[in-house]
Amino acid sequence: MSSDLLAQLTASVIDGNQDAAVRITRQALESGQEPLAIVERGLTPGMQIVGERFACGDYFIPHLVLAGKAMKSAMLVLAPELKKRKQAAANAGIAVIGTVHGDIHEIGKSLVGIMLTAHGFEVHDLGVDVPATTFVAKVKETGANLLGLSALLTTTMVVQRRVIEALDAEGLRGKVKVMVGGAPVKQSWAQEIGADGYAEDAQGAVELAKRLVGG
Repeated sequence: MSSDLLAQLTASVIDGNQDAAVRITRQALESGQEPLAIVERGLTPGMQIVGERFACGDYFIPHLVLAGKAMKSAMLVLAPELKKRKQAAANAGIAVIGTVHGDIHEIGKSLVGIMLTAHGFEVHDLGVDVPATTFVAKVKETGANLLGLSALLTTTMVVQRRVIEALDAEGLRGKVKVMVGGAPVKQSWAQEIGADGYAEDAQGAVELAKRLVGG
């Protein structure tokens, strides 16, 4: 019965069915399943399958977004139980991501966050128009080992450099790998500003993130 529930939970994530994901998560808890097992054997496999389907072109942006929402809703149900038991899901790393100050482009950055989640990262998405000081504070607060900076405008690319300089000023640069992306960003720019890597798209960002943190 419990394995059936976990299979149903995986399917609910793949289908992007938020209501079903919440309902089945509650049923799994009520049936005596450990919250950590629900994450690792129910939710995570669903997100991995969605990520794989997106990478090979079978799924598209709406599928990713809905699957991400389904997983997040289920995690809200599980969070108190995980905390109560002092359990934490194994993760590939802790990532802070956001679109830099002056830039309000959302989609590319959000896709990277969803894909990183699908591959086992604990992701803290700061949203758009994020000042350098906010990135630094979040890295410090979470102990993140990965920082993703998105810029979709040539006029905001320079803020990526400022964030790296701010990390350096706070003595954090050696503790966190920085990857940059966005339409005008290239590998040469990443090298010029001292970033650890550049990714052209969400799938590339995941592969880069794994390499950078050894996941």
